[in-house]
Amino acid sequence: MKIGYARVSTLEQNLDLQIDALEKAGCKKIITDEVSGSVAERPGLTQLKEILRDGDTLVVWRLDRLGRSLKHLITLVNEFEQLKVGFESLQESINTTTSSGQLIFHMFGALAEFERNLIRERTKAGLASARSRGRLGGRPKQLDRSQRQLVIKLYNEREHTVKNICQMMEISKPTLYKYLKEDNSATGMAKTL
Repeated sequence: MKIGYARVSTLEQNLDLQIDALEKAGCKKIITDEVSGSVAERPGLTQLKEILRDGDTLVVWRLDRLGRSLKHLITLVNEFEQLKVGFESLQESINTTTSSGQLIFHMFGALAEFERNLIRERTKAGLASARSRGRLGGRPKQLDRSQRQLVIKLYNEREHTVKNICQMMEISKPTLYKYLKEDNSATGMAKTL
């Protein structure tokens, strides 16, 4: 059975165009959402996942009506594929129940993975370049050197609880423990020299 999915982002937009196209494509049931595509949990999409069965075909008017990004779209279509549910996009003429439709969709997946790898490579190259110039990267420390030393002193004196120290210095427990670990590493290095 062909099941349609239509979505608009705002209440001012109208579902009629999508619904007409889905009905013309032979959809026996149409699920709708009136919510932004950036929202991961959509009631209609959740309902759609519950009713799709082996042999069904999910039909959308355009790809952007289903997924909020290419990665999200590929994830959804892969989920449908595992359920043995076909996928069809009317505007892009993609139909994963055909060999050519599967090829096109797998090419989208390969391009998305290629893009992720490029981003990862550029990030690594940028970090390596920054390190070669003496910059370590990452978020700047919340407290300056003397404040960090005070945190360590308060902790070692054991007159205040960790919670109290964190509240006084306006830092989180993980930050406090990170400062302690850095101090222990520095102290350990000084002892070995």
